[in-house]
Amino acid sequence: MKKDIINQNPLFEKIALLISEARQKVATTVNLAMVYTYFEIGRMIVEEEQQGKIRADYGKHILKEVSKQLTEKFGKGFSVDNLQNMRHFYSRYSIYETGSRKFILSWSHYLVLMRIENFNERSFYEIETAAQNWSLKQLKRNYHSSLYERLALSRDKDEIMRLATHGQTIEQATDILKNPLTLDFLGMEEKAIYTESDLEHAIISKIQQFLLELGKGFLFEARQKRFTFDEQHFYVDLVFYNRLLQCYVLIDLKTDTLKHQDLGQMQMYVNYYDRNVKLVYEKPTIGILLCKEKNDAIVELTLPEDANIYASEYSLYLPDKRLLQQKLSEWLAEFDV
Repeated sequence: MKKDIINQNPLFEKIALLISEARQKVATTVNLAMVYTYFEIGRMIVEEEQQGKIRADYGKHILKEVSKQLTEKFGKGFSVDNLQNMRHFYSRYSIYETGSRKFILSWSHYLVLMRIENFNERSFYEIETAAQNWSLKQLKRNYHSSLYERLALSRDKDEIMRLATHGQTIEQATDILKNPLTLDFLGMEEKAIYTESDLEHAIISKIQQFLLELGKGFLFEARQKRFTFDEQHFYVDLVFYNRLLQCYVLIDLKTDTLKHQDLGQMQMYVNYYDRNVKLVYEKPTIGILLCKEKNDAIVELTLPEDANIYASEYSLYLPDKRLLQQKLSEWLAEFDV
């Protein structure tokens, strides 16, 4: 009983919070110090190898000896493999101005990042990991789901370059688009027969993961949202609100090829929200048709140029990263980047 009273004491709560925050700061400081230390170790290894003219046998022999001595003095963490990782880390990041360079993530995060060959892609994931406080698991998932390529393929030249320097910025409707949207976390078989209702139920059951896949600023409002017009009832599959864009985002699910009737229906949904739901200070409603297969020609022909409606394909499994990388290379070649 006395213990419960102490735990509820405001003074105790304040002190406990202060101690927890201090310990977190200490842990962060230690982790960053370790990253900087590993970077410098990598530099020393590279410089030593350069003096030895980077002879493979020479380098291997030196690392074995150094690893043995460091392990005897400092314990685990200095195996030959780890020393090679430090060397690779320095090689990857030594192109930066080391005087102004600030490492902001844990060593575990950098072990993933430094294996990304493309500079722009690596920079994007580093920025987003820090900004969104991604765990190691989230970083790996977003990388393996080809988040960078999927975002880049939905953007023009200037916006692609911004991904590498600023991460994913949300300033206009097209900033929230990904192609395809990856729904592997639903656990649905790609070849299985399923209905739009099945897909909706699966998304609702994994709404947290779905929100993460949608991206920044999304809040879930309703499923099968009904509105009545001319004495007829209509239902929007999923209704979200994006607090960064300050607008409603309506999503309709299609398990087959997109048809022009689907686009017309979404246009009606968007018009209704803009005229009857949207507040004066809010931005125009966005409509997204999430479909198994889209036809860009039909979308372009059906919708007016200023329509705030978009079609996006979804995939029930992680996309082929090499294929998306190839598509992105071809896309960038058109821009002569």
